[in-house]
Amino acid sequence: MKAGVIVFPGSNCDLDAYHLVRDILGQEADYIWHGETSPGEYDLLILPGGFSYGDYLRSGAIARFSPVMEAVASFAAAGGMVLGICNGFQILTEAGLLPGALYRNRHLQFRCRQTYIRVENNRLPFTGLARKEQVLKIPVAHGDGCYYVPEDELAGLEERGQVVFRYTDSGGSPTKKANPNGSVSNIAGVCNEQGNVLGLMPHPERAGEDLLGSSDGLVIFKSILDYLGAGEVSRRG
Repeated sequence: MKAGVIVFPGSNCDLDAYHLVRDILGQEADYIWHGETSPGEYDLLILPGGFSYGDYLRSGAIARFSPVMEAVASFAAAGGMVLGICNGFQILTEAGLLPGALYRNRHLQFRCRQTYIRVENNRLPFTGLARKEQVLKIPVAHGDGCYYVPEDELAGLEERGQVVFRYTDSGGSPTKKANPNGSVSNIAGVCNEQGNVLGLMPHPERAGEDLLGSSDGLVIFKSILDYLGAGEVSRRG
C-alpha cells in the first residue's frame, strides 16, 4: 500500500499518521503539501488532524479550498480511499465529500481523552476486519467535534449504513456521558454512500501501539491493507 498524508498549514497529526503507516505497518507513505494539484499515484489519501489555517472562519472551511482538494475530490470520485481524521473529517464535510457538519462541542470545552467507539458498519474497506458492534478504545482531541445532520437526513444515513462509528461506554452502550462533544445520536464517524470516504473525530493513528494506551486503531488500517491485498491479514468472520 502507498499512502499520501496531506499536510495543510496548521496540521499537527501528519507525523502520527506517517509513523503508523511507515513504521508500524511497514507500508509506503509520502507527505503531500496542500498546494499540490497532481499529488501522484496512491492507494489511500489521509487528511490528518490539526488546526488547518488556524481554524479561522470554521474548522476546515479554508482548507477545503486548498489546491490539493480538487485532486482529493477526483480521487474519491474514481473510487480511491480517503480517510479524514479529526480536522481531516471537518475538511471533508466542508468540501461536501461527507454528509453533515461539525460544530463547537456542546459544552464549549476542548476534549482530550480516551473514548470508546462502537463499529456500526463492518462491511467497509475501513472496517472489514472488525466485528459488528466491536468496541474500540480511541482517543479524541478536539474543540469542534459535535457532529450534526438534520433528523430526516440522519434516518437516511442510518438506513444506508453510513454511520460507521458511535461513541459508547466501555460496554458498548451509547450513553450521553460517553458522548464527548454532544454529537447527534452519538455519531463518531461517517462514510459517503459509496463507502470509500471515511471521516471520524477520534484518532486511530494515535491508537496504534500499546505504549500509547491502546492499539485498537490498527483494525482500521489493517482493514485497509486487507481490502487492498497489501498485508498478510486474515479476515474475521
